This record gives sequence, C-alpha cells and structure tokens, in this order.
Amino acid sequence: MPVICKARVYSMKALPSIFTLYGMPKRAFCHGGSREESSYNSCKNKIISPTISKDEEYDIAIVGGGMVGLALACGLSSMRLAKELSIAILDSNPALKLTVRFNKDGVPHPRVSTVTPATISFFKEVGAWEYVEKQRHAYFNQMQVWDYSGLGYTRYHSRDVGKDYLGCVVENKLLCDSLLSRLQNLDFKKTIHTCRLISMEFPSQGNPTTTDTEQVHMMSGSPGVVPSGNTVEQIHHGSSIKLVLSDGSSLFAKLVVGADGAKSLVREMAGLTTTSWNYPQNAVICTVEHSVENNCAWQRFLPSGPIALLPIGDKFSNIVWTMSPEEASIHKSMSRDDFVKAVNYALDYGYGSHPQSKFIDGFMHRISSISGQNMASMEEHFQLPPKVTDLVSERMTFPLSLRHAREYVSKRVVLIGDAAHAVHPLAGQGVNLGFSDAAALAKVIDQGLLVGYDIGEVSLLKKYEKERKTANMTMMGILDLFQKAYSVDLGPLNVLRAAAFHGAQFIAPLKRNIVSYAMGDQKWPLFT
Repeated sequence: MPVICKARVYSMKALPSIFTLYGMPKRAFCHGGSREESSYNSCKNKIISPTISKDEEYDIAIVGGGMVGLALACGLSSMRLAKELSIAILDSNPALKLTVRFNKDGVPHPRVSTVTPATISFFKEVGAWEYVEKQRHAYFNQMQVWDYSGLGYTRYHSRDVGKDYLGCVVENKLLCDSLLSRLQNLDFKKTIHTCRLISMEFPSQGNPTTTDTEQVHMMSGSPGVVPSGNTVEQIHHGSSIKLVLSDGSSLFAKLVVGADGAKSLVREMAGLTTTSWNYPQNAVICTVEHSVENNCAWQRFLPSGPIALLPIGDKFSNIVWTMSPEEASIHKSMSRDDFVKAVNYALDYGYGSHPQSKFIDGFMHRISSISGQNMASMEEHFQLPPKVTDLVSERMTFPLSLRHAREYVSKRVVLIGDAAHAVHPLAGQGVNLGFSDAAALAKVIDQGLLVGYDIGEVSLLKKYEKERKTANMTMMGILDLFQKAYSVDLGPLNVLRAAAFHGAQFIAPLKRNIVSYAMGDQKWPLFT
C-alpha cells in the first residue's frame, strides 16, 4: 500500500466519527476520488522530478503574514476540523520567527487600527484578545463628527445601542504580535517561511485532481527505501499549486490564500483582475500627545478631507489627516511646532466656526423626546477635542485609492483583506473588513471539510466570496460616497450635508442603525 503523506494522515483523523455521527458516506479528504486509485503500478509512469519531500506538502499556504493572514491562521486553528490542516505562512519579515516580546512603554507607533466590537469578538474566539489587553490599547465609548462649515454635527455613544464601547484603537504591530503569540502557543501544524513568493505553478487542467502526492514504493517492499544509486522521486498528481520561494525552495499547497496586500502578487499570478481608481488625496498619520487623556474618537470634515483624532491610551492620540498630495508634503516637512499648531487649528476654529445649537436642533430633540425615542447622545452638545501639546512620532504619508477584485476566488486560490479590497480610511473600516474575511473563510473551509469538500474547489470558495463580496462592496460604496460628498465646497451641498448630520443626530432609528453597522453588529447600514 502507498504511504500517505503526513498532512493527509492528520487531516483524515477527525473524519470517521463525524461521518458516522451525521450518517454520511465517507469521501476522500479534499478529493473526490478513491484513495485506492493510486498504486505503484498505475502511476509509476507519472513520476516527476525534482524530489518533493513530505514536509513540503501543505493543505493551505497563506501568502502574507500580516494582520489578516495571521488572523486566518488563528481562525483555522480554532475550527473543529480545519485545526487538523497543515498550514504554511509565507512572509519575508524575519520577526515572524522570533519570540514575541511586548513592550508597553514608549511612544505608540503611528500605524494603528480602530477595531470594532465584531472584530474584538473574533479575536476573543481565537484566543488572541487576551494578549491585546495586556498591552496599551484604548476603548472608546463616544464619537463626534462635524463639518467645517459649522452647519451640523453628530455625536454617538455606545449606550445608544446598549454596549460598553464603540470600538478600540490598537497599534497594528500589537495586533500582529498578539495573533502571532497565539499561534506560537498553539499545538497547530503551521510552518513559517520567512521568504518571498517568486512564482506559482498551477496544476495542469488535463491532470486528474482526485489523487494525492504519494511516495513511490520500491520493489523491495520497504516504503521510502531506495536501492543504492537510485534517486528518491515522488508523484505529484496535479491537485496542488507549486509555490517557488525566494530562498530557492518550493512547496505545494492544495489552497493558496492571497493575504499579501493591495499589490497582491497572488492576485496577479492567479489572473484575478480588479476595478480601481486613485483619490486625489494622501493621508498623513502620526502620534501626538495631550495634557489630559483622550477617551473619544473625533473626526472633522475639512475642505481637503477629514482629520481624525483617535485615542490610543496614556494621553496619546493618533492623527489620520487626509489632504491633497501637495498639502501632505508641506505638513510632513514643516517644523514640529508648526505641525502641532496646524493640527489644533484644523480641530478648532480653522476653516469655519463651531456648530451652534439651532432652533431646528431643539425642535427635533423635543420630537424625539415626545416619541419616546430619545437616546443618550442626543443630550450631548458639541464639544471641542483636547488640545494637542506635542508631536511624538515620525509623520508618515501614503496615497489613497480604492481597489476591488472582480473575483475573490479561482481554482485553489482565494483572496482576503487588502488583496481583495482596499478602501478609503475615512471610517477606519479597512482592517475590520479583512478580519471579517478571515473569519468567514475559516468557517467556510471547516464546513466544507465536514461534508468532504476539496478545500481548493471553486464551488466551496464561492460560498465565502458570496458572503463577503456583498458586505465589502456595501461598505466601499458608502465610504466612496462620503469621500465624494465632502470633496466639494458648494452652498447647496453644504446644506444637504448639514441636514444629514441633523438626521444622524436626532432621528433615533437612523442613529441606532448607523452605530450598529459601524460596530459590525449588522450587515446593512439602514433599518434592518
């Protein structure tokens, strides 16, 4: 009998009892054909070279060891059957092989993410949030958004939807380190390759896909024993993709996951096309300090784009300031003191007056009170954010664009995170969409294993695409609409924007749905 490759044995262990429990016939793990189809006599003419060792065979190769790629690995490790899969993580970052050492002291890095309660729940499910909580992070339960024209503002509070917080701001490095620490502490078949992907060789369409890579048996009857002078060769039947790496090695995987960012090499090699356009804007990000602790998320829409002030803990805040490329260059190079003055100007009286309480505000508030739909944030008046006292990190800039893959999947390839979609940072939703992708894909793979699916089969992967594409396109459309609506300084449009702010502030059902959607608690932004 052939010797089954190691990954196959681990993957098959959990299946017999499951099939018995559900009264289903057994099917080959990840394949549709019978394992008895392969024998030395039937396949000895299909031997290929060079040698493929058992350790180079994986069920899944995740290309990209950033936040979303690591989140998928953690998600798979927490699944009922998927935790038995063998996983390869490919990323050139050598830190992925080091023991994580958290450092709570020092200045927060400028690259942060605002994670939603839905993302936090996912981190808790996979066991990674406990590592975040041991380090610096900032929950916030209030948010204020206003327009530079002074015509309108809206405030949100977690109590509006019966929650303790609206979100939590965490450094990207800490999110990565927390997921990596969780993986390092799991008894989970994963291998990290600290090198780059060079190319992918796809299985020939003419080859059968129902067989597996199996070691050739020698006539001596001893599996794996090669007579002197012979070369060890194995059979690869076309059921896996060959990945060639920058260190000269190669590996095979039944499913390749592109988690390698907006300029995804996996997406390009798989021939998955995108729709994209660039915004005439850059984002400037940095860490600033206050004299008091900030516990609210602030966002003001300016003529050239929004500026956000996000709490990060210990009297620090993060700035995400959208402006034209020319303005970004100026703000990046200006002196430290001048930059602090520019930030305070943009968050205070700069470009226009503060929103004032108008007659219509009081009228709408009274209507809400009479209807019994009054909410906590409706009682709150416009407030000024805390003054910035110092710039404490480097200023980083990057161009903004929108990109969306027309298809997320092809045979044995699937995209997640920025490889599938890149959005405007307007509402800080980009990474949350990626984490939702990771959670959804892990569940689809696990459900597919339960009924004997090939994990690289398009029909299975399309279930993931169907779930996530709709959600991602909805969020992308909303963010793109906001970007365009606030890029025009025109009297009638300013009035419409003010009306939108008033509606979001005083129409309780609308406010409740906006908050729930932004928190990831519901799929649609309006009245569901």
